[in-house]
Amino acid sequence: MRETITAALHAATKARDARRLSTLRLMSAAIKDRDIAARTAGSEKATDAELLELLAKMIKQREESQKIYADAGRAELAAQEGEEVAIIREFLPKQLSEADMAKAIDEAIAEAGATSIKDMGKVMAALKSRYAGQMDFGKASGAVKAKLG
Repeated sequence: MRETITAALHAATKARDARRLSTLRLMSAAIKDRDIAARTAGSEKATDAELLELLAKMIKQREESQKIYADAGRAELAAQEGEEVAIIREFLPKQLSEADMAKAIDEAIAEAGATSIKDMGKVMAALKSRYAGQMDFGKASGAVKAKLG
């Protein structure tokens, strides 16, 4: 993933695409920060799953900002956040559909042997390990809670 982002960064520099370049620089800096944090924790680099989680977090932040800007009547800033979301999404695996997410949740519940809301942590851990970057865990959490509750 690091190599893909670096290659895209070089291509954006050559193409003089300012929006893409700034977004890729932000992504690269966030990845380097995560790698530094991983080194202090004892591992050499952050795993791909951690990087996918990081990119998903960046998308969520930008979507929230986009909504705030749109509500405040700042359409140009909302559009800018939307462009950044689209650029970051290019580096994430394909997102699961609602039906696929429901199926994955059912499988994780069955695998974990979850019967009550107390088992929600096990189910969420299984989902995060298998589907990092492929689903919105906020929505998944609500769906798991509904099925177990």
